[in-house]
Amino acid sequence: MKGHLLTGKEIERFRDHLREEEKSGNTLEKYIRDVMAFSKFCTGTVTKDTVITYKQSLIDRGYAVRSVNSMLASLNSLFSFLGWHELRVRSLKVQQPVFCPEEKELTRAEYERLCRTAERRRNERLALILQTICGTGIRVSELPFITAEAVRHGEATVSLKGKTRTVFLVKPLKKKLLRYIAEQRIQSGAVFVTRTGRPMSRTNIWREMKGLCEEANVNPQKVFPHNLRHLFARVFYGIEQDIAKLADILGHSSINTTRIYIISTGTEHRRRMESMRLII
Repeated sequence: MKGHLLTGKEIERFRDHLREEEKSGNTLEKYIRDVMAFSKFCTGTVTKDTVITYKQSLIDRGYAVRSVNSMLASLNSLFSFLGWHELRVRSLKVQQPVFCPEEKELTRAEYERLCRTAERRRNERLALILQTICGTGIRVSELPFITAEAVRHGEATVSLKGKTRTVFLVKPLKKKLLRYIAEQRIQSGAVFVTRTGRPMSRTNIWREMKGLCEEANVNPQKVFPHNLRHLFARVFYGIEQDIAKLADILGHSSINTTRIYIISTGTEHRRRMESMRLII
């Protein structure tokens, strides 16, 4: 069976390729981290048997199916770039979940308690960050696109991951943000910044959100920025019932990704089944 030698030179060429593809910094580092882990596993030339053995080793070490598939996707991308197409392997099959665990999804009532708690603590910046993410469905990494100029215009142009989309700021949110930038004397640039003027990082926002949990009586495991985006998706879909439109708003390339966002909780799923009244 034909083998290939994976060296640092090939990995660096792959890194350059990812940069040229305009992959985000986090995505690039994730791909390279997965490739480096595989290269440490290999001894000598790489064959299809090597890759299959590595795939099984990930399973044996207890990695979740999604994690294994994510690592394999990185390797398949590498092999395609290098022209080693015969080394590509299939991902593990995973059934789409029918409902999500209730302990993982943030409810509307919990979100409102978090906002009120931030306001009681006079942390207006955090309260508005929560409402901006949940009221628009943007990613936390897209917050820097919420600028003073965008607030005045009532919409933001978000350019990330090679895609550009328009995000509307509804009137109540625009009104709050206008008042905030006036009070903070922000004339231009990102609205949500640190004391030194740098955009708020994901870590800072996550830490401040966690600090609200006890007073807001919300399970800390539910509280992180991305769950606000999930809440937006579920509420929007509950009103519009249009998954294609929701995918466009969220900036998803695949509707399959959007489906993950809108699955109901176990309680809702059980209630719908009981409403069918099929048990005599």
